[in-house]
Amino acid sequence: MKENLKVNLIWLGLIIVGYAAIAGLVSIGLLNDFYIQILESIGINIILAVGLNLIVGFSGQFSLGHAGFMAIGAYATAILAGQATTYGAFYLSMLAGALIAGTVALVVGIPTLRLKGDYLAIATLGVAEIVRIFIVNGGQLTNGAAGITGIPSFTNWSLVYIFAVLIIVLTVNFIRSPLGRNVLSVREDEIAAESVGVNTTKAKVIAFVIGAMTASMAGSLQAGYVGTVVPKDFSLMTSINVLIIIVFGGLGSMTGAVVAAIVLGVLNTLLQDVANIRMIIYSLALILVMIFRPGGLLGTWEFSLGKLFKKKKEVNN
Repeated sequence: MKENLKVNLIWLGLIIVGYAAIAGLVSIGLLNDFYIQILESIGINIILAVGLNLIVGFSGQFSLGHAGFMAIGAYATAILAGQATTYGAFYLSMLAGALIAGTVALVVGIPTLRLKGDYLAIATLGVAEIVRIFIVNGGQLTNGAAGITGIPSFTNWSLVYIFAVLIIVLTVNFIRSPLGRNVLSVREDEIAAESVGVNTTKAKVIAFVIGAMTASMAGSLQAGYVGTVVPKDFSLMTSINVLIIIVFGGLGSMTGAVVAAIVLGVLNTLLQDVANIRMIIYSLALILVMIFRPGGLLGTWEFSLGKLFKKKKEVNN
């Protein structure tokens, strides 16, 4: 118990130190608006990757519907908080978007998550397209294909940092819970899990709902960050980009999802000056990783302070 408390306090200290370091760099001008925008973009991608990794990497379900749930959160913020200038309205819109996305995921998840592999991917892609087409034909509510502009700048780097940390902590604790263990057992062998009494459909649906809600929150943060939402921002390529992050980092590794989001975000920034060949270099880097590290950068490995202290204790003994 004392060891767990020690580990948690160290993690809390590291989180505070990370926040203070960024705040210090911003205050002295080493991080200008350009770099702050990059940090915000990386933070939003971390939230998206953590949610999708829970669905794909930990529950073993191949989903291409993440962009649809992200769109729900973005448009909830654009509609509910677009005319307001208070953070209360913004947080309310985030909550509304997450609840709507969770409800949609629950409704479509129960029948579709009985499918597997390519069939599930096509079904979830269809859900995302239904959401996008609904937005395009939403009339005055969504302003159709033109989207909604003039959204107040609610999102800043500190808000993204806090939400990214909270979502990572909550997701990791869910995975370590008994229900999270059920989700992992479904990934390893669904038939074996069902034979020992695990409700596999329930486990998959819960993971799917949590992933959808985190995607919605990321969509809300992006709406407050960009200031504009249009349907084309939530196409298939948006889901593919998030999928690339978790495959690059390692399916089933939260550490890998965070590291990959940071690495790809930095790589994308460094290649801004060679825009003509940026996507070629970017794609080549991904291909090389898949050739030499087919399991991703970290595979299923997770960084654990608890294990680190345990190894040190064993060495000292």
